[in-house]
Amino acid sequence: MPLTILSDSDVRTLLLQLTKEDILDLQQSLADALHYYSTSTEDDSNGCSSSYQPLRTSLKRSDGQTTLFMPASSNDGLGVKIVTLLTGDNENKGSKSEDGLSVTSSLGSLSLSQQSSGTGGSPTIANETISSAQSTTPKGSLSLFDKNGNPRALLNAEEITAFRTALASTMLFKKRVNVHDVVVFGAGKQAYWHIRLALLLRGTDIHHLSIINRDFERVHHLLEKLYNPHETPVGFDPDPAHVPAHRQATPHDLSRPKIVILTPSHGEYTRLLKSTIRASSVIFFTTPSLTPLFPPAILTNPEGRKKGRYLAAIGSYKPHMVEIHPDILRQNVAPEHGHRHFHKHAQQGGAVVVDSVEACLKEAGEVIQAGLGPEQVVEIGELVMLKRDAERRRRDCLASRSAEGLDEGGVELGECEKTKKRMRGRGSGSGKEDHDGEDKAHKSLMEWLTKGNVIYKSVGLGLMDVVVGNDLVRLADERGIGVKIENF
Repeated sequence: MPLTILSDSDVRTLLLQLTKEDILDLQQSLADALHYYSTSTEDDSNGCSSSYQPLRTSLKRSDGQTTLFMPASSNDGLGVKIVTLLTGDNENKGSKSEDGLSVTSSLGSLSLSQQSSGTGGSPTIANETISSAQSTTPKGSLSLFDKNGNPRALLNAEEITAFRTALASTMLFKKRVNVHDVVVFGAGKQAYWHIRLALLLRGTDIHHLSIINRDFERVHHLLEKLYNPHETPVGFDPDPAHVPAHRQATPHDLSRPKIVILTPSHGEYTRLLKSTIRASSVIFFTTPSLTPLFPPAILTNPEGRKKGRYLAAIGSYKPHMVEIHPDILRQNVAPEHGHRHFHKHAQQGGAVVVDSVEACLKEAGEVIQAGLGPEQVVEIGELVMLKRDAERRRRDCLASRSAEGLDEGGVELGECEKTKKRMRGRGSGSGKEDHDGEDKAHKSLMEWLTKGNVIYKSVGLGLMDVVVGNDLVRLADERGIGVKIENF
């Protein structure tokens, strides 16, 4: 069996070739895996089930470097990501516990995604930050094996982590009714891939893109790489006659919304921050911040609550880290909000959407500091349809000439069958009454996910790396990217 090797350059070359259709296919494959992770049991013998995800192991040396060994199982085989990073002094001071590096913690508790949420070194807007980007950038690889244990591929892990994290957090973003005003905190790799995927998936619907970061030059480089990905970014030229790449009227595969860069050094920063957040319909948080990035009242007071928003926080990865103020999460799960939807844990009231309940209750600073329990969080895998179910729904809608808000392709939203059966079992009325109640609950859920205030918190899963990694290797083989070693 041949072994495919993809360097960091190979991975980036492949990712930059991906079209919207490619992204939708990769996203659906990941959604299927997350669905099985959340709904399958050991008896189902599904390789993506949480029951088959091995424990993560870490090795911390006296020089401060930590190496993480993160194995995972999927339906295509097995994989393990091994990365080494240097923990900065600031992070150690801010951490009250090193449990996150315990060899007994689960794979979902702290995957590479969390470490590389700061991979790009996105400086936080708050006063407290973790150490420099250079010291926290993970270096390592992803090894993939087929079901029989034969080596399948070896990939550089840096770019993949940011890409697969953005792939997951844009699943709900893709289905939002309003994405006109997008705000991004950070300017590293996570910010880059969240912006790129957002523009590929919903570019024509995005009117304004605001990037908030401490370093103006860093944001300028991000935009240069976004619109001139195959060229080395050049420094910012203050000459009024100079037109930067993201403002040049040249053909690109990415849309060009109105872009605003906001830094704390601006004299009107506090006022502009408030107005930018209030105007937002989507906010991506990609910084390893130790303190909230803005006061909670901007979103929790009556004026801030008038508009439904989608908030995706992927930057903080330890209990003492936080990007969104806990008060915002507490308000989002309060029953009196009126978001009466049904899901696995809380049949009434709101909830925070997460990639893994177990992992987020252990490692997500926002969830922990808000004091949320398992009944107040719901896994994204429970809210996405399998590909076969989505295609069947599209065929049914086509036959009945009913759109039901479905797209032509890609991830669709819907409750898992296990949740539906449990809710039907609680019904005490007639079959018709139960059906009507179930239909009303489904509509309420869809209304919340597409128009309401939704918070998605991710700490990453090794399963995501293995699933996306296998799909990328398949595409690389088809397109002749990378190196192949025959009869390895």
